[in-house]
Amino acid sequence: MNTTLPGYKLLSLPLHEGVNTVIYSGVRESDLTPVIVKTLKPEYPTIEEIARLRHEYKIVKTMNLAGIIKGYSVEKHNNGLALILEDFGGDSLKNLITAKHLEINEFLSLAIHLAETLAQLHENKIIHKDIKPQNIIINRKTGQIKIIDFSIATHLERENQILSSPNLLEGTLAYMSPEQTGRMNRSIDYRTDFYSLGVTFYEMLTGKLPHQATDLLELIHCHIAKRPVPPHQQIGEIPQAISDIVMKLLAKTAEDRYQSARGLKADLEICRHQLQANGKIDKFPIGKRDKFGQFIIPQKLYGS
Repeated sequence: MNTTLPGYKLLSLPLHEGVNTVIYSGVRESDLTPVIVKTLKPEYPTIEEIARLRHEYKIVKTMNLAGIIKGYSVEKHNNGLALILEDFGGDSLKNLITAKHLEINEFLSLAIHLAETLAQLHENKIIHKDIKPQNIIINRKTGQIKIIDFSIATHLERENQILSSPNLLEGTLAYMSPEQTGRMNRSIDYRTDFYSLGVTFYEMLTGKLPHQATDLLELIHCHIAKRPVPPHQQIGEIPQAISDIVMKLLAKTAEDRYQSARGLKADLEICRHQLQANGKIDKFPIGKRDKFGQFIIPQKLYGS
């Protein structure tokens, strides 16, 4: 694998190797700025792969939000492109939760940050479509938390998902909303991100995924039809109010989830306030401060 890129000094070992991309850390030689470099893996990338990298750059370049990774430039690299992104010295949330059990106050702090960033994304009409702990980077020293990987993000209010093979689905199946699997005869809107965030929260709290299936079709069936065990039934110390919030995010139909990230954030802040004031979190009616993020026409289910 060619790790040379004019104007940049890259570490020879990749940080991460995906199916289509390889990610390196390095520095920009002109000013010694630390960078993350996302390159295309195939020697001769397809037009679609090149377009996807350009698309990702366009989204991160135009957003300029504190909770989103910054895009610096796109450079020619071998027969394709390399996307140059900021490196703010963080590690993935996945590595953090694999290494240690999160305390409830720590969970709430991260969750409120993520709800705020998602609110800003949705207000800018961006659907991420691949929210998961691997795509959330945290710098524990500075407290910065940023969402990365906008390669399949959509700048739309709604998108129809066509039925396709589980191997061809866009996103990560373990974190994918029922409608994103293409098996529900429903279009995708910004509320797909709430389901993926719900799976992420579930993993942050319990250390495991809500659905443990290994077979792809079984996993799709679980997302569509199987209710996960609520987090507070998995681990007794998890307050029921937080468990209820996660289960609302994990609702099978988008209408039953939160309708805005601001509504979600408001409930998480009530939990944090109770914890700080009383040392515990009492059950309360969730979703009372929730307003529709966008005008959505409710969709009935599977064509009725």
